[in-house]
Amino acid sequence: MKKTILLIHTGGTISMAMTDEGAVIPNKENPLMKESNKLDTLATIIEMEAFNLPSPHITPKEMLKLRNLIIEKVSEEQIDGIVITHGTDTLEETAYFLELTTDLSIPIVLTGAMRSSNELGADGIYNLVEAVRVAVDQEAREKGVLVVMNDEVHLAVNTTKTSTSSVNTFQSPQYGPIGLITKTRILFHHAPIRRQYVDIHALSKRVAMLKVYAGMEVDLLEVVLACKYDGVVLEGLGQGNVPPSVVKGIESLIERGIPVVLVSRCFNGIAEGVYGYVGGGKMLEDLGAIFATGINGQKARLKLLIGLNKTGTPLDLKEFFM
Repeated sequence: MKKTILLIHTGGTISMAMTDEGAVIPNKENPLMKESNKLDTLATIIEMEAFNLPSPHITPKEMLKLRNLIIEKVSEEQIDGIVITHGTDTLEETAYFLELTTDLSIPIVLTGAMRSSNELGADGIYNLVEAVRVAVDQEAREKGVLVVMNDEVHLAVNTTKTSTSSVNTFQSPQYGPIGLITKTRILFHHAPIRRQYVDIHALSKRVAMLKVYAGMEVDLLEVVLACKYDGVVLEGLGQGNVPPSVVKGIESLIERGIPVVLVSRCFNGIAEGVYGYVGGGKMLEDLGAIFATGINGQKARLKLLIGLNKTGTPLDLKEFFM
């Protein structure tokens, strides 16, 4: 008996076309909506379009709308898996948002394309077929939100876009994919050891993110304070260090109850409080800064945003980020 897959389109390059002038733009009609017959042998497809946006236009509000749509549809009918087509620029952020805000046992799989629908070597339909193949695979259950591109399966928590244009853009630095896709099978070779879930109903808080650099000045943190952000994520140097010039700004934010979360701007390794000099991670930790374990800046920003918007009892943010 064929499984039932909910296929949700959100826009992105996978649904765009290139003009004669070489500009890639959204189609008036999503070309993928005409291709679902290619999936009929794999599953019973329930197809819908949540919105049709280039992924730089997607905000956490659209991510929450998508999350709510999934919860609604799963509660209404028997669905064995979910596939979402999405632009690649912010795909990892939507995937991670869904990872933290859904607790379903069925697979949620995101996919996209690096080449538009009418380009030579377009990869959209191929990736879509593979995403559906993963979503119907029994071993894809209980693994959280997945990203499927270019014959690989990645965890939403680990994967990031690493190339501006390569079809092999999605990688999981220091972790690798959790599965490989061949013409005949899906081979999963490891699984997450823990997942986190946060119940949110609205997004009223705001979180800023800044990349730390040599000679950074404190006025940027003063702007965060003046603009009344509810939290800030800093992509720190090395293991989570900053120039001494910005320490006072960090201290001012923490004193006013505004959480400061530190990650590393490095691709590999874990940010943690090690160095005790002025601006070193240990000093910042002693001031009350929080270190995020194993995620990049954009995901730490979403995690802090979700944590601050949690429904009901507030989270212990330090524990949440461990």
